[in-house]
Amino acid sequence: MKLPLWGSALSATLLVQVVSSFAGAAIPLLGPILTLRWGLAPESIGYVSAVVSVGICWFLACGNPMLDHHGPVRALQIGLAFVAAGLLLLSQPFGVIGLAGALLVGLGLAPNTPAGSQILMRTAPADHRTLVFSIKQAGVPLGGAIAGFAVAPLVLGFGFTGAIWAVVAVVLISALAVQPFRRSLDAEKGKQNRAWARMFLSPSSLSRSARVLSSHASLPMLTALGVSFSITQACITSFTATYMVTRHGRTLAEAGHLVATLLVASTLARIFFGWLADRMGSGLHLLCLLAVAAGSAIALLIGTAGTSAWLIYLCMALVGATSMGWNGVHMAELARVSPPALIGDVTSGASLFGFVGSICGPLAFAVIANRTGSFDWPFLMVAGQLAVSGAFALWYLRRRPSL
Repeated sequence: MKLPLWGSALSATLLVQVVSSFAGAAIPLLGPILTLRWGLAPESIGYVSAVVSVGICWFLACGNPMLDHHGPVRALQIGLAFVAAGLLLLSQPFGVIGLAGALLVGLGLAPNTPAGSQILMRTAPADHRTLVFSIKQAGVPLGGAIAGFAVAPLVLGFGFTGAIWAVVAVVLISALAVQPFRRSLDAEKGKQNRAWARMFLSPSSLSRSARVLSSHASLPMLTALGVSFSITQACITSFTATYMVTRHGRTLAEAGHLVATLLVASTLARIFFGWLADRMGSGLHLLCLLAVAAGSAIALLIGTAGTSAWLIYLCMALVGATSMGWNGVHMAELARVSPPALIGDVTSGASLFGFVGSICGPLAFAVIANRTGSFDWPFLMVAGQLAVSGAFALWYLRRRPSL
């Protein structure tokens, strides 16, 4: 049975999103092994996550000409190839080579945001657009959850190097699997620009990414909330496994199950919040409420991390649902308020600032954890900034109800 165009679009973007997230989430889950191989402290995995975010920011700032030239599906395939190459470099026992691999992984993960938004905004039914976006974005935690369950058994069964090669194989097979969708989904390319490679290195692309965020009155607020959520999500995904292993004596497998719980909850939450936003008619208000709830949930997790297992799993689910269930609503809201010709540019620009937060968040977290000798204080600071951002945005929206 032939899928409708929106079904093909969702299938292709969801597959790439799940596989990309699976590969990306494997890095912090392997954090204790990677840092041991490189002779670094456990919290140094935050620097690897920051370099991944640098690669993502680089593409989001300068990669739209490539996206326009090749089309969104081909851009997703190129991204998967970069992820595979980056993972192979990360597996080397040298920290500098590993950081170069982290940069490639970031460059490969980045096309999912603008390419997916272009495809889905063009094909998704208007009445269910936020839900469709949220289902696609649910691929992020779903891929991470799969990694949480699969990475430790892969390491135990095949060793560290074998586990890396298994992940690389999945990534490359997925790049081939979306090839049949190219004919229909790459039919509407942007401006053909053979100088896209030169523009990829141009500083002027960064300033253009910032300028497009003034094209609608609500975009600055949406961008600011996205930054705050991105800081939180980056720190949660980067440090939770290492925190549970080094501070609470969990095994790598137990930490993986906890992270999987976090990500399964966020997968379900993204779909639910997408449906809820369509019913509410205001994705921005929902994002504000989620920010306040997420700050409270993270504080509760830190306060109960040394208690009974069932309570920790419950808190993990709450943190995952609130602090990581936001992305689909955010992407759909950005696409909704963007001028049609600037959807890719706006989502790239807003995501760029979000990933700047993803760089600064883990870096600051690692520094504070190193200085204080504790993971609790940086986690609480992350929770506080998100709750304050949500509360301020709610107050601002009451003054500007037109947003």
